[in-house]
Amino acid sequence: MNFCERLQLDSTRGDLPAKYLQILTQFYQDYVNALKKDHINFAADPIFFTLLDLIKKQIHTPYIFPPFHRQIRSPIDYYAFGLDFLRPLVDFSQSSVSGLENLQEIDVHVRNGNNIILLANHQTEPDPQAISLMLETAFPLLAEEMIFVAGERVLTDPLAVPFSLGRNLLCIYSKRYIDHPPELKLQKQMHNKSTMELMRDLLSQGGKCIYVAPSGGRDRPNLQGIVEVAPFDPQSIEMFNLMAKKATHETFFYTLALKTYTLLPPPETIQVELGETRRAQRGSVQLSFGPRIDMDHFEGSDLPDKHERRMKRAQNIWKQVDQDYKKFE
Repeated sequence: MNFCERLQLDSTRGDLPAKYLQILTQFYQDYVNALKKDHINFAADPIFFTLLDLIKKQIHTPYIFPPFHRQIRSPIDYYAFGLDFLRPLVDFSQSSVSGLENLQEIDVHVRNGNNIILLANHQTEPDPQAISLMLETAFPLLAEEMIFVAGERVLTDPLAVPFSLGRNLLCIYSKRYIDHPPELKLQKQMHNKSTMELMRDLLSQGGKCIYVAPSGGRDRPNLQGIVEVAPFDPQSIEMFNLMAKKATHETFFYTLALKTYTLLPPPETIQVELGETRRAQRGSVQLSFGPRIDMDHFEGSDLPDKHERRMKRAQNIWKQVDQDYKKFE
C-alpha cells in the first residue's frame, strides 16, 4: 500500500478529517515530484507514513505545549525526524552560511555560559530544521540546543506539531493572532507573561541561544512577487532587551538573515484558521549571521522620546537583516 492509498483508507475510516486528506495528498505529491525533478534517490513513503501516524495522534490526543517546551528525543526522536524529513529537499550544493566570524563568536559565547538572542527574519515552518541542517556538522551544539520563539500555529496545527515536538520552544501568542478569538485575549496575554518569565529564568541559567522573529510572522512576496523581509516590531525587540537585562548572565544580540522560502512557501495571504496548504519544493538554504548589536548605542539612541528610540532601533536592526538578505540574490 502506497502513501496515497493509506491516506484514502484512513479518511474513509474516519481517522483523518477530509481537509487533511487534501492537504497531505498535495504535500506528498509535491515532495515526491521535487525529488524526482532533481533525480534525488529517496523513498518518501516511509517518512510520510510516520508523519501521518504522528498527525493522527495529534488530532485524537493533542499535545498541549507548556510555555517552555523541551525537545522530545525519546522514545521518538522528533528532532531527528524533522531533520530527516527536510534534508532531501535541501540542495546543499547551492546552500551557504556566511558571517562565519560572527557565528564563531556566538558559539564561543554560548560555550562560555553567556547567552545569545538572534533577531531574525522568518520564512517557512521548517526554519528551525533548516538552520540545524546548516549548522549540524560545524556547530552541533547550536544546531541541537537552539531555542526558538514559537507562535500558536506551529503548536496547534496537527501537521506542524510533529516537527515542533523536536525543538526547544518558548511558546508565545504573536500580536497577529492574540485577538482571535477576542474572549481568549486575556488568557493569551497571561500565557505570554509566563513565557517571558521563563525566558528570563533560562537566560539566568546561561549558555542559551534563542532565535526570535520580531516581525511576528513569515516573510511574503510584495505586489511585484519579490519576497521581502517583514518589518520588525519595536515592542517585541524591547521586551527581549528588558528580559536580557534582568538575566544574571551576559546576553548578546546578533542578527540572522535567512532565505528558505523556496522549500515550503507560506500562503500568499495571512489566514487565521488552521489547515493551510503545504507546497513543498526543493531548493537552497542561505544563512547570514550579522555582527553583534549594541542595544543601547545606535543611530537615533539620543532621541528624547522612548517610542521613537525603540522604533529607530527596530528599523536599524531590520536594515541589517535586510541588507544581508539582499546579498543572497
